[in-house]
Amino acid sequence: MNPYQSLPPRSFWRTAVAEPDMLDIGDLWTPKFAVDPDDPVLTAGSCFARHIGPALLEYGMNWREVELPPPGLTAAERLARHYGQFSFRTGNIYTAATLRQWLAWALGDETAPEEFWCENGRFFDPYRPAVEPDGYPSAEEASAARRVTLAAIRTAIGEAGCLVFTLGLTEAWRDRRTGTVYPVCPGTVRGTFDADRHAFGNFTFPEVYADLSAAVALARAANPRLNVLLTVSPVPLTATATGEHALTATTYSKSVLRAVAGQLAREHDHVDYFPSYEIVTGFPYRAVFFEPNLRTVTPAGVDFVMRHFFAGLERRPAGLEGRPAGPGAARPTGTSDGGDQLCDDAVLDYYNAG
Repeated sequence: MNPYQSLPPRSFWRTAVAEPDMLDIGDLWTPKFAVDPDDPVLTAGSCFARHIGPALLEYGMNWREVELPPPGLTAAERLARHYGQFSFRTGNIYTAATLRQWLAWALGDETAPEEFWCENGRFFDPYRPAVEPDGYPSAEEASAARRVTLAAIRTAIGEAGCLVFTLGLTEAWRDRRTGTVYPVCPGTVRGTFDADRHAFGNFTFPEVYADLSAAVALARAANPRLNVLLTVSPVPLTATATGEHALTATTYSKSVLRAVAGQLAREHDHVDYFPSYEIVTGFPYRAVFFEPNLRTVTPAGVDFVMRHFFAGLERRPAGLEGRPAGPGAARPTGTSDGGDQLCDDAVLDYYNAG
């Protein structure tokens, strides 16, 4: 006898991956903790994370959208202002550093810089420049709106049962003066780029690990019963400032994020990892869950990911019920529901001279 003789079929590549039809591959996630349907669930992270909250709500779970839209906005206006996308109006949070930053401002002893970008008489928040597309009439109003969001984070974290956070990038731009991290490069979505002030960085494993550990610790200090479920976005980098090829830069970024998420999940009972990245980008799926740009995940792909998620919560196989009719049904048939429109970093493709 040897240890491999008693392993189940899911432990072997041939029986778990190579032989089954790709849509029948299941048993990919065994949750470490239960998520009660009545427990408030918060979502935050990269643009892929915006699919998770509405899916939870549709499934009958208690997804908590803390900042609700004012009455009278159209569906397009709500979408443009990032209502209904995440639990908070922080906009996309791509890096562990920016998650730690928001939680430190809301729950810790750090204070956000009182700096706002002015364009054509309107003021924009550098740390969520796309959330209010028309800006604010004054810096005071922009600051007041940020305080509303920070208060919402404090309240929601204190009441939540689970925080689902989707890691997206390791690349980021930092303010040399304050040390704060921007969600996107100044001068792209908003603002003006200043080479003397704005510094590029590509976070390493130790740096991401430190920031994510600190973020989890801040949240748990505010709410000791909070569980954290980590995922990694399958959406590749729109562009890289490292000088590397976009493919290898994406591989580095996702590898670091996946490794950090796995490490924290191994170290803490209150941290788990859900494999949305593997479900979309894994070998057996042959990129069928991407739009033709090989970046935007199709609605069928999002549905497939969430079906595995709910199957795991219910401790059942992600079987044939509700699955696409076949591989052809999983392929893109048109545009997705918003696509890159809500991904701040997608604006970088505008600067592609190729």
